[in-house]
Amino acid sequence: MNPNSQRIPVLALVITLLALALTARAGNPADFTVMSALDGSKFQLSGQRGKVVVLHFLLKTECPFCLQHTHDYAALAATTPEVVHVFLKPDSVAEIRTWAGKLSKEDLKELPQIYRDPDATLAKQFGIPGGYKFHGQTVHYPALVVLDGKGKELFRYVGKNNSDRMKPTDFNAKLAEATAKP
Repeated sequence: MNPNSQRIPVLALVITLLALALTARAGNPADFTVMSALDGSKFQLSGQRGKVVVLHFLLKTECPFCLQHTHDYAALAATTPEVVHVFLKPDSVAEIRTWAGKLSKEDLKELPQIYRDPDATLAKQFGIPGGYKFHGQTVHYPALVVLDGKGKELFRYVGKNNSDRMKPTDFNAKLAEATAKP
């Protein structure tokens, strides 16, 4: 028996397992579309090529920290038109509308769109961990994912609880670092 003939099936198995591992890690969808719970407008990632896109995965249910986070980043968005901020909640349209009605308009020209992520499907596709106990429910952790102009992930921040969020000043510093030309 040729000793190389035993290596071929093992090598094929190793290559298959590596390919599966790389596919599993590549979890971020190449494109997606979400609908605003406020006015029905749509956001499609592929329509934002060339711009940095920040996905803000907000918690389900009432969360005052989500309100503050959304307000702070909506104010930041007004000063950085090359960065698109997408706020996502897994609640129903009615729940999102009620929640968004509590957003402070202070320092904002207009309120941001809040997009619906039914059953946190997009959060799951982006690998945002679940299991956070909040208001009697189990939800995904609060997170933001930053994508470059081609849709490739630059960085992410996943909070450990509902008050653990990346501050806008920290975000600006991390974005500058991630997009700096060598």
